[in-house]
Amino acid sequence: MANIYKNAQFNLTTTAKTDVYTVPTSRTGLMKVVHTANYGAGNTVVKGYIYDSSASTEYQIDQHTIAAGSSQDLGDGVLVLESGDIYRLEASGANSISGSCSILEIFDEKSA
Repeated sequence: MANIYKNAQFNLTTTAKTDVYTVPTSRTGLMKVVHTANYGAGNTVVKGYIYDSSASTEYQIDQHTIAAGSSQDLGDGVLVLESGDIYRLEASGANSISGSCSILEIFDEKSA
């Protein structure tokens, strides 16, 4: 099967962790960019997490303060996510952060 380029948009309407992207079965996801914009009135801390489904464990991988009216790439490098892994975001304030993730999904022949 062919590789698939995808995007996942998000709008963090709560301060709870929000699932942004889950890697489908028989795929590996390469997340290259996590564009974020702060459309709120104050600075907002945004944290990124990976839930590793093979270990049933969540890891915090990013934390950035995004100033009001500005944008930033949260990713500090390419993330390699395996089938069933989940990328989550959490914001210190609700209704102020939105954005998009750029993802390349690769068909994992050994899992098929």
